[in-house]
Amino acid sequence: MDIENSHFNIMTDAKSEVSDYQSSLSDCVFPQAESQILAYKPRPPTARSVAPGPHHVLYSQNIAKSSSVAKKASNRVIPQSSERVLDAPGLVDDYYLNLLDWSSQNVLAVALSNCVYLWNGSTGVSEALVELDQEDDYVTSVSWVADGSYLAVGTNRAEIQLWDVEQAKPLRKMRGHSARIGSLSWNQHILSSGSKDTSIIHNDVRVASHIAARLCGHQQEVCGLQWSSDGLQLASGGNDNILNVWDGFSTQPKFSLGQHQAAVKAVSWCPWQSDLLATGGGTADRSLKFWNTSTGVCLNSIDTQSQVCAIQWSKHHREVITSHGYSQNQLSVWKYPSLSKVGDMCGHSARVLHLATSPDGETIVSAGADETLRFWKLIESSDKLRSSASSTASLKPKSNLSVRMNLR
Repeated sequence: MDIENSHFNIMTDAKSEVSDYQSSLSDCVFPQAESQILAYKPRPPTARSVAPGPHHVLYSQNIAKSSSVAKKASNRVIPQSSERVLDAPGLVDDYYLNLLDWSSQNVLAVALSNCVYLWNGSTGVSEALVELDQEDDYVTSVSWVADGSYLAVGTNRAEIQLWDVEQAKPLRKMRGHSARIGSLSWNQHILSSGSKDTSIIHNDVRVASHIAARLCGHQQEVCGLQWSSDGLQLASGGNDNILNVWDGFSTQPKFSLGQHQAAVKAVSWCPWQSDLLATGGGTADRSLKFWNTSTGVCLNSIDTQSQVCAIQWSKHHREVITSHGYSQNQLSVWKYPSLSKVGDMCGHSARVLHLATSPDGETIVSAGADETLRFWKLIESSDKLRSSASSTASLKPKSNLSVRMNLR
């Protein structure tokens, strides 16, 4: 027997059987040759489109908002210093009073102790209008009528005086409160007043019996009061931490909202949406809140990190400006509705109690407990710059930072 040849034949048959087995196994596991693991072809199928989930929507919105805010912020210039400073000796350091208002005729009214001074924004001239003669009396609130012809003045002795500014004389005095009148707001011929006696009175200035209605919706001093621009709703804030929203001249609040944890003095209606209201809380609260006054829902809230003293809406941007107390005593500019901070404006050395906006919406003035008024240019216009350069040439500042004068 040929042993070598027999061994060769046996081994060849065995290899053939193993090869056949492996080929059969491969065909069963991978029926198509091109469907190999880690193969580069064919390309994976395109994912079918599905409705995005809530997380996808939120993520997409955040990307859009952040990129949009970044682009807008780069084009927005916030002044780093005030363009003019007026000394205001005697400005009462009291959070609950409202001592500043800017008329539609470009005249600023500011209360200093027992006097009211008028500063003309067109000429830069200031003059005294009111001087209270009672020893324990001082001005606690001021408010211009819409056309700027009359000024209402509230006093510590619970009296309202109505002044004809052009004639520089008082027209009438109205009583009805039993304590100081810290807030005033006009709605055509109705002058609403808020008092430390916790009540609000609607005064009809056309008639002798001026008390048209008395509202009792607060337990402590009414320190914030403002009618909406359409005159359909009144917002009142109190030292009882309550925000009330009143429909028209109803004697019962439509909503009584208690989300603030401190006094609600800062109240301001949105100029482009009549049922949108911004409010700010005192030291123990520090929040800036936005409300839908048709539903009573708080739309948004942010912790500003300091006492909110006053709020103004911008007339040119979707922004709100707030003034604050300890510790930076700054003005802050916030985008709405994102509430991202555009920037801060610093300069006051004590809390910034009051804010008012010029009729053209380009300038905001702040009144601080440091007894100064500071004017901040929020909108720059080449035409305005040329006219102001000619009209204020005689008021050339000693420094390049601001014009400083004495209001008195």
